[in-house]
Amino acid sequence: MHDEFLKVAISEAKKGLNEGGIPIGSVLVHNGKILGQGHNKRVQDGSVVLHGEMDALENAGRQPASVYKESIIYTTLSPCPMCSGVILLYGIPKVVVGENKTFLGAEEYLRANGVGVIVLNDKECISMMTAFIENRPELWNEDIGV
Repeated sequence: MHDEFLKVAISEAKKGLNEGGIPIGSVLVHNGKILGQGHNKRVQDGSVVLHGEMDALENAGRQPASVYKESIIYTTLSPCPMCSGVILLYGIPKVVVGENKTFLGAEEYLRANGVGVIVLNDKECISMMTAFIENRPELWNEDIGV
């Protein structure tokens, strides 16, 4: 089941890359159904906060707290502190991470607060981010605040 939703997140990441942005995608899933999907749009929208997870949540629309507490969020890259904070804020109990080799986000913060974190270290996610970081280091560094 993880493969199906990760593939959607990867598709979102590729969409972002094709738009000239940062290739990170995410999907919010509730009871096996995608509620929202999105990708990093910081470049495309000139946004300071529109990471992949934030875009997926935004596209899911406003949900009751009970829905978030039964959902899983999939992301192609380990979530940063901002995205981890929103995961905690809404009580999302599980995060499936495509990879954390190119960037290790706030996984320990999530785990310390009771969130289940599954890291797949998917080869496609790793190669996509590795190539992006090599080709666009200035954009990558801007995204992670370096």
